[in-house]
Amino acid sequence: MTCLDLSRRTLMAGAGALAAASTLDLPFGIAPAHAQGAPVNQNPGFYRYKVGDITVTAINDGFARRPLEGFVRNAELADVRKAMEQAYLPNDALSISFTTLAIQAGGKLALIDTGNGDSGAPTSGAWMKNFRAAGFDPKDVSSVVFSHFHGDHINGFRLKDGTAVFPNAEVMVPAAEWAFWMDDAKASAAPDAMKGAFAGVRRVFGPVAKDVKQFEAGKEILPGITAVAAPGHTPGHTVFAVASGTGKLMIMSDTTNHPALFVRNPDWSAVFDMDGPQAAATRRKLLDMVSAEKMQVAFYHAPFPATGHIAKDGNGFELVPVQWSSAI
Repeated sequence: MTCLDLSRRTLMAGAGALAAASTLDLPFGIAPAHAQGAPVNQNPGFYRYKVGDITVTAINDGFARRPLEGFVRNAELADVRKAMEQAYLPNDALSISFTTLAIQAGGKLALIDTGNGDSGAPTSGAWMKNFRAAGFDPKDVSSVVFSHFHGDHINGFRLKDGTAVFPNAEVMVPAAEWAFWMDDAKASAAPDAMKGAFAGVRRVFGPVAKDVKQFEAGKEILPGITAVAAPGHTPGHTVFAVASGTGKLMIMSDTTNHPALFVRNPDWSAVFDMDGPQAAATRRKLLDMVSAEKMQVAFYHAPFPATGHIAKDGNGFELVPVQWSSAI
């Protein structure tokens, strides 16, 4: 018997013992959660970091799983699968995570987007639990800033029963996004596949429409936070440049979906991009900029805590995650 044979046999025996032990530790008749396909709760999903004097807290809202076929509109499925395999990810489906940001500056608490609320996939909807675990209370939110109006970004503002989640917050939206989604003519002419999205926007914002504050790109909308136009994903899709002292962060919103696909392949277009070519041009421009300026970035759909830096890599880019730290 060779050392290699012995190692293999020992490993197999050890794996069997561990599997048996883990099953025996469970109540009789209960299969492990992963065997049932049920979501497993991890530790609370929040992570704090500093941008100069500004404190940013990433708040995770779980994930949704989507088949890979048809997800990238302008790439062959084989190439998309290869990109997933190169990132050590499953090649049949993509787990799309959701991460919003809470920003503390000048004694105020602002949110960038609000997650799925109670309208998302069964594996989402963890936002409020994680928000409270981070020590926050909805009544203390002074401003809610929206990057764009897709449901996974706005539905956390108003629950299915009509409950307004942030009673004391001003609502701030990109003017171009508001103009598109609140246009009755566009809503009437929308294809059937988009009518639900138009209705969802009205459900969320209708009760507060007269109080909504619209902002233009290029303006500082809150202290240290400047709106930057990033159209393509939606007509008014917006990203946000955060600056304090020497700290710089670009909140990339949905400039990319999963970085393993769209940071590495910036010319690919996700099925959610309303104008694919424009979204790709915006994506490449922003990735070039943050790479050149060495800005920290935050993505809505990157693996939690969804922040890092962008490095140029051939014709594409690479997300370099931040090193996790127990101190801020």
